[in-house]
Amino acid sequence: MFELTVRDRVMIAHSFRGELFGPAQGVHGATFVVDASFQAAEMDEHNLVIDICLAHEALNKTLSIINYKNLDELDIFSGENTTTEFLCRWIWTQLATEIREGRLGPHVVTGLNITLRESDVAWASYEASID
Repeated sequence: MFELTVRDRVMIAHSFRGELFGPAQGVHGATFVVDASFQAAEMDEHNLVIDICLAHEALNKTLSIINYKNLDELDIFSGENTTTEFLCRWIWTQLATEIREGRLGPHVVTGLNITLRESDVAWASYEASID
């Protein structure tokens, strides 16, 4: 399995509903380092998994939707606790759509892993096949 990873970062504000979140129920900020790992069983005829520039542009475009935003105020997240795990899946869905619709080139990406790092000691990931 081949994998190409691009990295970016995003700064957000949000709050959580539910007693189990303790002080995080209040509005607070987070800065995430975001890794998007594109996977393929084989390289294409140019020895690529995916064009690194297109992959980075797609990640940056996705993150620009939420960067410097209070997620509590965005309609797309209405009623959701925007946990790190939730945001991993949301970013995955955005990038998977870009891949399926051919906006990242003709490469055959078979899987995608998104990792959000809150700090050097805490992170979450979401990984699934692109079908």
